[in-house]
Amino acid sequence: MNDCILCRIVRREVSAEVLYEDEHVLAILDINPIHFGHALVFPKAHCADFLALPATCYASVLTAAQRVTSALVAGLRLEGYNLFTNNGRIAGQSVFHFHLHVTPRYPNDNIRFVLQLKKYADGEMSETARLIRAHLPH
Repeated sequence: MNDCILCRIVRREVSAEVLYEDEHVLAILDINPIHFGHALVFPKAHCADFLALPATCYASVLTAAQRVTSALVAGLRLEGYNLFTNNGRIAGQSVFHFHLHVTPRYPNDNIRFVLQLKKYADGEMSETARLIRAHLPH
């Protein structure tokens, strides 16, 4: 995609602080980080979200993410980190080129994921599983 910011970074039309690169993947520092060191790992080939990520890219993306995460932990002396991806506008995706966030975490950093955990009613868990399994290959 010509106007995709991550594709433009891959083509070197937009500058970025590159952390890692191989034939299939690029990892850069996020320009608007949650914490300094917040990195983005993404395939060079454009794909809008996780479901569009070609199976041939899975290993490359995860290998790059592990390498970058290891370097972040060692280089910034981190005690923890988050790995996440937003898929779809409703999930917070604002750049529609699949990317994995690697975010440093620090004691008392005041970042919280506020969850309202739910409980399945009798039979609801089985029915939910049935609906999902119906769409999985056998």
